[in-house]
Amino acid sequence: MDISVNVPQGKFLAMPDNITAKAFVSGFGGGKTYVGCIQMCLDFWRYPLVHQLYAAPSYPQIRDIFYPTVRDVSEAMGLRVEVREANKEVHFYEGRKYRGTTICRSMERPESIVGFKVGAALVDEIDIMPTLKADHAFNKILARLRFENAPNRVSVCSTPEGYKFVYNRFVLNKTERYGMVQASTYDNEANLPDGYIESLADTYNPELRAAYLNGQFVNLFSGTVFRSYERKRCASRETIQPHEQLRIGVDFNVTNVSAVIYVVRNNVWHAVNELTGIYDTPELIAAIKQRYPEHNIRIYPDASGGSRKTVDASISDISLLQSAGFAVYANKSNPLVKDRVIAANVAFDNGRVKVNELLCPEYSRCLEQLAYDANGAPDKKSNLDHLPDAGTYPIAFEMPVVRPAASVSIKFVS
Repeated sequence: MDISVNVPQGKFLAMPDNITAKAFVSGFGGGKTYVGCIQMCLDFWRYPLVHQLYAAPSYPQIRDIFYPTVRDVSEAMGLRVEVREANKEVHFYEGRKYRGTTICRSMERPESIVGFKVGAALVDEIDIMPTLKADHAFNKILARLRFENAPNRVSVCSTPEGYKFVYNRFVLNKTERYGMVQASTYDNEANLPDGYIESLADTYNPELRAAYLNGQFVNLFSGTVFRSYERKRCASRETIQPHEQLRIGVDFNVTNVSAVIYVVRNNVWHAVNELTGIYDTPELIAAIKQRYPEHNIRIYPDASGGSRKTVDASISDISLLQSAGFAVYANKSNPLVKDRVIAANVAFDNGRVKVNELLCPEYSRCLEQLAYDANGAPDKKSNLDHLPDAGTYPIAFEMPVVRPAASVSIKFVS
């Protein structure tokens, strides 16, 4: 069975089975999950009844990315799948003949990757995780590979996120039993929507283009997180006007709820006030109603507030905001932190968001000073992250960096 794929994908699939791990590193839209699913299906054809593992940073990614992708790929490769979300398993069939099961696990809690054995594993987007946690999860996955007469190999498919796990494991400390193929988004251009690459190129700065289009390892985490925020260039002198709509970003924290208040003028968002040191959500509600009684209020909260209960064990923070009569705008889950940071930096770059630093002195200071920690994540120990979190939730909701869905054409050659 021959499969027509692009050149880097072909090199990845052609790597020998007798290696410990192989990686496909590519920019956005490079067909990473697709080629990983092709490898998974090939393994079920070659090694029937040898179970496999699929691991991703979170269960929403498994649900939203892996399940639909593996359905499409398996059908193209002559297999049928049954997705059993409750059990977090995908069962593979050739007609009615059972070929094996893929066990799905989140790497959010590496210690939960225990209690089963598999003959192959597909690890998706591991580089978005903190490096130490990624190392822990990967080592747990390696320990699951102990099937007889099986490849016992890990396939890693990831976007490069700077000099983190994939670089350390497959470049810096590479051994002869580790292999890697790097690809760019351009290698998969034929399978991408019109304008996809151009939209990314217009959005990203040179470092992000190198990583997210060219698939290169570059330093994405030097300096400050919000590198596009410059106090003078992003300055505003707008203030709140009577009866106008206010858009408020909220970051929930026990004893330290933070909020940033925006007004919109000619499609430009202006930060014109900030609230810090609020004890809990009821106190936040009272403060907003006291300060802005004549205004229409939109709240853009931390989406985890849909399940977080900082006051009453039976009422979530978002439910409290809704019960107070505020319009609440939030997705079911937060975007990836890096996507929120990219959205904010793009908005500061193109003038869509400005800050009145006289009215928002702490928000401005935190935007200037918040840096990355050793794991390439915004440094929470600095205590400078609460207001930037609050201020960028509405930006990520209203001005997200959109990645159109990409697909890889799969053809069988007789």
